[in-house]
Parts: sequence; structure tokens; C-alpha cells
Amino acid sequence: MTFLAITAPLLFAAFIWWFSTGAILWLDRRPRETFVWSFAAASVIAVGALIALFVSASSESVTGAYIAFSAAIAIWGWHEMSFLMGFITGPRRRPLPAGTTGWRRFSLATATIIHHELALALTAAAFVALTWGQPNQIGTITFLVLWALRLSAKFNLFLGAPYRAEEMLPPHLTHLKSYFRNRRMNALFPLSMASGVALAWMLGGLAFAPDATAFTQTGFSLVLTLTVLGVIEHVFLFVPPPNALLWGWAGAKAAERNAPLS
Repeated sequence: MTFLAITAPLLFAAFIWWFSTGAILWLDRRPRETFVWSFAAASVIAVGALIALFVSASSESVTGAYIAFSAAIAIWGWHEMSFLMGFITGPRRRPLPAGTTGWRRFSLATATIIHHELALALTAAAFVALTWGQPNQIGTITFLVLWALRLSAKFNLFLGAPYRAEEMLPPHLTHLKSYFRNRRMNALFPLSMASGVALAWMLGGLAFAPDATAFTQTGFSLVLTLTVLGVIEHVFLFVPPPNALLWGWAGAKAAERNAPLS
């Protein structure tokens, strides 16, 4: 393994994560009348990404790994835009009534995002179908890992965290703030961290195994990097996130400390 072969996929995945997140934040801060055109362009890219995923599924080459990974990121970006721009969210678009707790709180929170979650589930099924029985599963694994990490983050926000990045929500989604809970810690977070670290360890073992092919090393290094970044994003639910440093160019503000718990 050469130094370039090891570092190239790590740097590529980190750059894609940083740039695509910032680009989506920037687009989401444009006037709402631009959303249709932005989302239409993203939809065209997503269709092309699905085709690229299908074509690359039979390729066990380094190029095939990059194409499959990039296709998954493009389609994930489409879902992010569909939610943040308000096209695919859920039937409930009102704040949580004061004093709502327990199962009622969970069911109302689910109603705010259920259409988005169903769209993700259908897309995951499409990934599996398009790559079924093929040697290149990097795109499918990438999408499933992103989905699992995002679900974990959503549950942690629901159960409670001190840094919820509420300032990054667009005006038409500010009702979601009422469904977040302000807590110093929740019972799920340690399990989320342990699971994320275990997944990263497993992916690292596959990527850097002595007998790993160039395709295996590249593909699993790409997914490994996203997993590590996802774990770090979980950490930023409980320590101040450097949003301004990372995405100040996209208009993201620095996260502000929430009011201390009483």
C-alpha cells in the first residue's frame, strides 16, 4: 500500500462531506423562489447518479469504487435538499404543543419527518435492487451507513442534547426545534458512540487487511471516513460544534450555547 493509495480516498471522502454539506446549506439559504430550480437540478443529478450506481455495480476497480461512492453521496444530497427545502418532510408542520410527553410526543415528532424517512427507505431498497448480486456494493453500503448514522443522530436529538444546531434550520423548518430536547446527556448516546466506533473498526479492518485489493482498500476507506465523520458529528451534539469554521462560507452561523438546564 502506497501513502497515496491510503490517503487519497480518505481525503476525497472528507472533502465531499465538507463541500456537499456546505453547498446544500448555501442553496438552502437562497430565496425560496430558487428552491424549485435548485431541486430540479439536484433531481437530474440524482437520476444520473442512479444510472452510475447501476453501471458501476459490476466493476471491482478503484474507479468503480469512487463512482459508486459519489453516486450514493449525490443521491443522499438530493434527500437532504428535499427535506431542508421543505419538499419532502411530513404531514405535520406545526410546533409540539406545550406539555406533550411520552408516546404522544414521539408520534407527533414522527409525523414531522415520516415522508422523508419513507423516501429514504424506498431509496435504500432501490440501492439494494440495483446492485443485487454484483461485486461492487460500495454505493449501497455508503447509503445504508449514512442512513443509520442520520437515524441515530435524530433519535439523540429527540431524546436530548445540549448542542442541537437549531440555528442551521431554515425558517420553514423552525417548528422542528420544539421537538428537540435540551439535556446534558441521554441514554442512547453511549450506545450510538460505541456502535459507530465498532463500525469504523470493522471497516478499517476490511480496508487495511493485508490481502485487501485496491478496490476493497479504496471502497472501504471511503466508507470508513464517512463513518468517522458521522461519529464526530455525534460528539458535536454534546460539545460546541465549529460550524462557522467549517461552513462559514455557506452562511452557517456558529452554534450558540443553549440555556443551561434547570
